[in-house]
Amino acid sequence: QLQASGGGLVQVGGSLRLSCAASGRTFNSYAVGWFRQAPGKEREFVGGIGRSGSGTDYADSVKGRFTISRDNAKSTVYLQMNSLKPEDTAVYFCAVVRSIVLFRTAAKYDYRGQGTLVTVSS
Repeated sequence: QLQASGGGLVQVGGSLRLSCAASGRTFNSYAVGWFRQAPGKEREFVGGIGRSGSGTDYADSVKGRFTISRDNAKSTVYLQMNSLKPEDTAVYFCAVVRSIVLFRTAAKYDYRGQGTLVTVSS
């Protein structure tokens, strides 16, 4: 089971940290991806992190502003979002896949959690 949290309302240029908490004892067997979906838009890959945390991948739209990290002891992955822009407004959710490979397509993930809403106001 996955649960994303940490969303909220923030002004342009502000920061938020999202968390994705998982239940189960095999969290370190899963790569984790973050995705977002804005109203009227398609689902978009934000970034992902490998099982050990040593490998990451980011969409060009967030590269340099967002950072993904994980704490396998806590079965939690974090998405630190800085320099937020209005176009970052969306529902963010995390997904896991039992794989050594990171995917940018949500359909390739095994499980997906409920999302958390991020609203960036100008």
